Amino acid sequence: MRDLKILMAIAALIIFISCGNKKTETPADTPSAAVTPASTGGDAAAYDPNRGEGKFSEENVKVDATLNAAMADAGEKAAGVKCTSCHKMTDEKLVGPGWKGVTQRKTPHWIMNFITNPDPMIDKDPELQAQLELCLVRMPNQNLADEEARNILEYMRKNDGVK
Repeated sequence: MRDLKILMAIAALIIFISCGNKKTETPADTPSAAVTPASTGGDAAAYDPNRGEGKFSEENVKVDATLNAAMADAGEKAAGVKCTSCHKMTDEKLVGPGWKGVTQRKTPHWIMNFITNPDPMIDKDPELQAQLELCLVRMPNQNLADEEARNILEYMRKNDGVK
């Protein structure tokens, strides 16, 4: 019985060492590979930096001149769960860049495409690639529903002073 326990302990140790200590690099682990469009096989030449990459466009993302407070409140709750551990509401970088002014620099449909579909945009957008060089961490896909993304956009607008 004692030999069986020793054998099981050795087997468990071997499994732990072989699985837990190995580091395999993926493009997300290495900034130089992550920011090179050619490494993804994407067509960076066809990328529209004003629209981004995804299903949202000027036609299907409409924002009013005034803030939708209910959507902004829902967006604040969603952002609190999925965004604010990496992003500050100021222009200060945390893990990712601060959100202050983002709705003045980017179009609503670009923002929605990015927050719902970050990987293809990071692979193709030169500005996002430059941002990745500064932040060193790819934005993970948070699997936002369209409604969540729209609410977060409205929260970003509120943060930027839209009333």
